[in-house]
Amino acid sequence: MTAPPDPVPRGGDIVRRHRLSTRLWHWTNALAVLVLLMSGLMIFNAHPRLYWGSYGANFDPAWLEIGARGNTGYLRIAGIEVETTGVLGLWRDSDGALQRRAFPHWATIPSRYSLADARLWHLAFAWLLAVPLLIYMIWSLFNRHFPRDLRIRAREIAPGHLWHDIRQHARLRFPTGAAALDYNILQKLAYAGVLFVLLPLVILTGLTMSPGINASMPFMLDLFGGRQSARSLHFIAAFLLAGFFIVHIAMVVLAGPVNEVRSMITGRYRLPAEKE
Repeated sequence: MTAPPDPVPRGGDIVRRHRLSTRLWHWTNALAVLVLLMSGLMIFNAHPRLYWGSYGANFDPAWLEIGARGNTGYLRIAGIEVETTGVLGLWRDSDGALQRRAFPHWATIPSRYSLADARLWHLAFAWLLAVPLLIYMIWSLFNRHFPRDLRIRAREIAPGHLWHDIRQHARLRFPTGAAALDYNILQKLAYAGVLFVLLPLVILTGLTMSPGINASMPFMLDLFGGRQSARSLHFIAAFLLAGFFIVHIAMVVLAGPVNEVRSMITGRYRLPAEKE
């Protein structure tokens, strides 16, 4: 006798959503990226300018600069300057003392100025980012997570389909019932961009800035157009990752933080109820 097919899950049902490998990598990656961003900002404070090309020094033209002039903090990008007093360039620390550094103490690791300590934090957590990422990507090929869950189909990138998903997200209308189990096209594009573009880019450009890597693999400098170009690309990728984190957290809060966070801890997820 043939067993009856499994019933289609409906809104309100609790289902298995995230595999253990995904959950472990998610939290490891979140911790690593947070520490890398904060220690990276302290490293940036040592020379708060970005250049294109092989060289960069105080008197070379920078495409991005954060600094202070008199009693005014500023951010300059491609010749456009914005006053940032109290936030960037010129701010007060927890003791009320005026500080002239790019990023404030609450955004950096360590909070006090120390380039040496920031580099130690950065190098340690770079390994915590790179090694689990490699393991996760290999494991996801074996368990078919990538082709099953993140494969982008032609119909999904049709302009009409993309525009529909953008409008639904803008109106905060999230999938319900069984549809909530699948990644929508915006999620697929965002996750694919992070996994296959931003994280590899931030790791490779970070390696390119290492003198040891330069000596053993000099082609890396040519690949990214020089050490300063690699540094610029490294910070651009890092800030795009920070932007992804902010949007991701906002979506979790709007979609229901208890249910979303529980699913990433236990793997169990309550399907949102279908609307009448």
